[in-house]
Amino acid sequence: MILSLIIACEVGFWIAIVAGLVARYVFQLKTVSALLLLCAPLIDVVLLVTVTMHLASGATASWHHGLAAIYIGFSLAYGHRMISWADIRFAHRFAGGPAPQRLTGWQYTRRCWSDVGRTLGAALIAAGIIALITWSVDDSDRTAALSGWIHLLGIAIAIEVIWALSYTIWPRKAALRSGRTTTSG
Repeated sequence: MILSLIIACEVGFWIAIVAGLVARYVFQLKTVSALLLLCAPLIDVVLLVTVTMHLASGATASWHHGLAAIYIGFSLAYGHRMISWADIRFAHRFAGGPAPQRLTGWQYTRRCWSDVGRTLGAALIAAGIIALITWSVDDSDRTAALSGWIHLLGIAIAIEVIWALSYTIWPRKAALRSGRTTTSG
């Protein structure tokens, strides 16, 4: 049940974003767009409440519950950026906005280091949710499946740091097209 809910929340998250952007750029309905975009974080609340109620009812935590915590953490940390990413592309496609820029050099390196901070924030949120679930259930046998997620969060942070370090040492070069440098893409 929880895995299905996580999948439904992820699909619902993107449906809310796409519907909000379609309302904004295709139909010029700014109020409807804002309401639809506000649904994205509400979906996280639904997932958190459902997971909490499921465990409070006596269920034993599974890897699905840990995945829900990770999903919520990353959704909160990266949600605004994902919406901005989609917004730029919709504005370009449907409203004559500027083409999305492909960051290169130190701009991309700075973005990588900001992602380290975002991933760290996401990991802290997810770890906090896991700790809160573990504390509220107060039964180590029922929450044992959650402890493995903490190690995976550490691995995610390490990968993000290695990624940022690699672009610090070898900055991303601009692509060459038709003999000229471009930053769009």
